Amino acid sequence: MEKIIEILSSLKSGVDFRTAQGIVTDKIIDSIDIATMISMLEDEFDIEISMEYMENENFDSVEAIWEMVQEIQEG
Repeated sequence: MEKIIEILSSLKSGVDFRTAQGIVTDKIIDSIDIATMISMLEDEFDIEISMEYMENENFDSVEAIWEMVQEIQEG
């Protein structure tokens, strides 16, 4: 999960992503940040995030992102 926090922090400084909830729904990051984050996650974890995962709930917290990454890796 540390790598996910690093990725998010590189997109938006000054946010405590360890505790942040509603990262997408509360507009802590914008659509450009989301697109960049998805690309960085795919590169870092050697995964492809398909359309079925493109839901706000999968990106709203570090824990949700981590769970999604693990699910894709196991798939």
